[in-house]
Amino acid sequence: MLTRFRLLVALACAATVFSAVPVRADAPGTIVEIASGAPNFKTLVAAVKAAGLVDTLNGKGPFTVFAPTDAAFAKLPAGTVDTLLKPENKEKLKAILLYHVVAGKVLSTDLKAGKVKTAEGQDVTISLTDGAHVNDAKVIKADIPASNGVIHVIDTVLIPPSK
Repeated sequence: MLTRFRLLVALACAATVFSAVPVRADAPGTIVEIASGAPNFKTLVAAVKAAGLVDTLNGKGPFTVFAPTDAAFAKLPAGTVDTLLKPENKEKLKAILLYHVVAGKVLSTDLKAGKVKTAEGQDVTISLTDGAHVNDAKVIKADIPASNGVIHVIDTVLIPPSK
């Protein structure tokens, strides 16, 4: 069973491309608020809601979320997102989302190559060759500030090895 902390971390991963979202330096909003206001994170926000992670990712944190865009979700096999959003798949969806969340506020300048434990419990691999990558996902926008952490936008949905 996932702990409240792990749920909070997973919800953080629900953020997406934020370049279209005005962010105030003094009070940017939570990870979920920022993602909800961005046009390229509709699928992520829907997934966070379906997984029951909104309250968690609106929590104190801090969280680092590797947030896949709508285009990243569109790269999944046809029907995958619809299947994951069904109530009977809530735990699987929650695990996938938590796999995008890391405890703490990790800015791009703090990233180091190697393995990092996610809120889901398994590791992701950070690579800094030819830009920052998380497993096979490329970081396409980094360091989007939130009041409870930071969002790094990625171009591919991360799937935990056992899922």
